[in-house]
Amino acid sequence: MSVVTIQAVNKIFGKAPNQTVALQDIQLEIEQGEFISLIGPSGCGKSTLLRIIGDLITPTNGTVLVNGKPAEKARLDRDYGIVFQAPVLFDWRSVEKNVQLPLEIMGKSSQERVARANQMLELVELNGFQKHYPYQLSGGMQQRVSIARALSFHPQLLLMDEPFGALDEITRERLNAELLNIWSHTKTTIVFVTHSIPEAVFLSTRVVVMSARPGRITQVIPIDLAQPRGMETREQPRFYELVTQVREALRGSEGIK
Repeated sequence: MSVVTIQAVNKIFGKAPNQTVALQDIQLEIEQGEFISLIGPSGCGKSTLLRIIGDLITPTNGTVLVNGKPAEKARLDRDYGIVFQAPVLFDWRSVEKNVQLPLEIMGKSSQERVARANQMLELVELNGFQKHYPYQLSGGMQQRVSIARALSFHPQLLLMDEPFGALDEITRERLNAELLNIWSHTKTTIVFVTHSIPEAVFLSTRVVVMSARPGRITQVIPIDLAQPRGMETREQPRFYELVTQVREALRGSEGIK
């Protein structure tokens, strides 16, 4: 069974004559354990599609199933975690308390919360920072706390909306590698929004290319780079070939002139 099934989804904001067609006839199947990147020009509806999958907004038409159930039911069942571009951490809570927050809401015991937070912070290489506060961390470290929090309750699906977009290139590349390591350990299905072609190619099992508004899926490109991937992956001829293929697909969909 697919983790995500999107059928004939359209999204229209506003009302005629001032309405905006954000998404048009979106069809997509995402299988267990995939890493899917959504890429396209600004305003094409990538984040809108991600938010529809996460039941943060509802489609105008069409259906979205997560783990075989409506997106709203999947949200209520906590089938997925979400990481946004900004870490959205609570300044008055320590790192470990930020990570524990979903578990507190779920009514987990103190012992279980502490153990799970420690496990997740070790996974994102922040072991030893449990008692720190967000203002004491760099932007990249804050985003790792956000990822740890999103994974704390074992979601089957992780939605990531340009989580590294505000970071410098060196930090971004390092976190790309760390995210792949986390993905390989957790086996969580990931849907990832990005504007970066190299980032999409490096991370993904498939890259979903979207057109300018109204957003449509124009191509789905399999990424056949070997796993595990590291910094040397970016130097391989096949990596450059795939980057070129995605760039040409964007040009063909009127994404890049």
